[in-house]
Amino acid sequence: MVRLALLWHMHQPYYEDLVTGEHILPWVRLHAIKDYWGMVAMLREFPRVRVTFNLVPSLLVQIQAFAEDRARDPHLAVGLKPADQLTPSECEFLVAHGFHAPFDRMIRPYARYAELHLRRHAPDSFTVDDLRDLQVWHKLTWMDPDRLQRDERLLALIGKGRGYRETDKAQLREVELELLRAVIPAYREVAASGQVELSTSPFYHPILPLLCDTDVHFRAHPHSRLPRETFARPSDAVAQIDRAITLHRELFGSVPRGVWPSEGSVSDEVITMLAERFEWTATDEEILARSLGRAVDADALYRPYRLGPTGSIRGLFRDHALSDLIGFTYQSWDADAAADDFVERVRAAGRQFGGEVATVSVILDGENAWEHYPGGGRPFLRALYSRLAAASDIETVTMAEAASAESRPLPSIFPGSWINGDFYIWAGHADDHRAWAQVAAARLAFDAHAADIEPAARARAWEELLIAEGSDWFWWYGDDHSSDHDREFDDLFRRHLRNVYAALGRPAPDDLHLSNITTMPASAGPVPLTAFTAAAVDGSSAGFGEWVGTVSVSLGGGGGTMHRVADQLIRSMRVGVNRTTLFLRLEGTDLVKVLEGGFGLAVLVDRPQRFRLDLDPVAVAGPRWRVGAVVEIAVPFAALGVQAADRISLSVVVLNAARTVIETQPPHPLELTIPSRHVDAADWVV
Repeated sequence: MVRLALLWHMHQPYYEDLVTGEHILPWVRLHAIKDYWGMVAMLREFPRVRVTFNLVPSLLVQIQAFAEDRARDPHLAVGLKPADQLTPSECEFLVAHGFHAPFDRMIRPYARYAELHLRRHAPDSFTVDDLRDLQVWHKLTWMDPDRLQRDERLLALIGKGRGYRETDKAQLREVELELLRAVIPAYREVAASGQVELSTSPFYHPILPLLCDTDVHFRAHPHSRLPRETFARPSDAVAQIDRAITLHRELFGSVPRGVWPSEGSVSDEVITMLAERFEWTATDEEILARSLGRAVDADALYRPYRLGPTGSIRGLFRDHALSDLIGFTYQSWDADAAADDFVERVRAAGRQFGGEVATVSVILDGENAWEHYPGGGRPFLRALYSRLAAASDIETVTMAEAASAESRPLPSIFPGSWINGDFYIWAGHADDHRAWAQVAAARLAFDAHAADIEPAARARAWEELLIAEGSDWFWWYGDDHSSDHDREFDDLFRRHLRNVYAALGRPAPDDLHLSNITTMPASAGPVPLTAFTAAAVDGSSAGFGEWVGTVSVSLGGGGGTMHRVADQLIRSMRVGVNRTTLFLRLEGTDLVKVLEGGFGLAVLVDRPQRFRLDLDPVAVAGPRWRVGAVVEIAVPFAALGVQAADRISLSVVVLNAARTVIETQPPHPLELTIPSRHVDAADWVV
């Protein structure tokens, strides 16, 4: 027998600028109409399946604002404005932001949307009718997958395909508001039924151990550089927790029994705070391993623990392999095969545990994975839930129920997060350090001047500080994650801090007007190649001189909001060309191992036409690669269907033994202009 505790974590950054009232990015609204309502509504079909939803308070207040139609969102405003009244800058904005969705799952299936996508690099070519169709399709593709199949209004819009009118947009807005207004009541209803437990996180999703003391980062990285100004405000951590409890009670009528600390981040100091307020908390198995000082086996992992010196709060540790399968792997599988595989793995966990009943915790993001699944993840979830409901040897339980199982004491816990058991993502890079120093300076300014201003201004300054303490700003700084919106996140973080000073009546420091970003993502535009190479494709690291003058591509962390615990396979990439061939050099110890073990490589071409070109490791001509200390690739332009002066957009993908894509780099397709065949080596600039 196995007890399975599934927790879906629902979270988005706090996008609102409190001074302007503008929500800078649209993801709360878009995920609300696609995931937040649908994920919980679907559970009504499976009354025997019990799960936990973790709802971050700062997400809930943004959903409320959109549900009440009082949130100002530039993406929404441009999408609703009559197409024939859009200004040139608004047209450019719409085309630039109207395709933020995975191509294969959310754009390609719709012929008109895919047609417009092909022309996105020529925004001046969009007619008024094109712009109006784009306004409709960008929102329509984000609608809840079940509603897309059942709502007659949406079915009619899909069937129409093109040539939309302003009345069509108005009807789509009607459906959007219906979904937004249904989200919080749906969670309230299902929680009242007892099928679902609702838990919380600190209000603005801060990393609690870092709020208590940024020096805690030293435990995992004793030689790391830290911000020039240590931040140590345990009282701020308490405020973030208590405000979360207050909002939860207001919205759902009860105090939450448990808490998922932001990013699973814990420390002994944080556990003491949580133990005074909650029955249970959770983090990752890597934290358990570091706390025990050994690798964890099934007997150690699949049970709750009594945490802290008093043992008054129960702790659960997520199985990150099972969690990552849902978050990253099953999206490329057949839904039934994926569900069967997951259930068998849960059963295997129970067998490994021994004679007692195992308690398996699977905790992951409940929103961002689904846009990469067929059908928005609904076929997989229905297959999974149906099997769990029918299984006589697996009992689905809430986290509170899981925490009530027989437990062991764990008096001290290693400080870290669910990612690599440390805090590097939020405190390890120079860009993070700069941001923490700015938060610390603003906190000191608040201490010095808050008492001298009127209460409303003081409250505004305090709110802005709490927002700036959130984890999301630091997530996008540094060399570990990147997205199309890095600059917006950077700007909004510094806006919040400037707003602190404005509320205090003090001038903002000059550095809050300058970007904190020093590490940029891979370019999504043309890469200037000033040198051409004819590297020997032999996999030898000794031949690096052949690559001098080529372009190094910054890979970031995969470009998504989610993070796989295991490191990416491709750790670095260089690109070069001669007159006939594209050359790529890849590095990564794990990449070399998996390629030697039978995995493969391919080039995924997005433009001028979309196709996958598999590479042959044994070919002596044509598209080929060699693996040695490094991986070197040669792809003739002829194999890509391009010629001199053409623009091509491509990525490199790693294929497992089943020829399924398991990694794509860079996160955003690399765009190259094929060089003239009249240019030769004499024109290299090194």
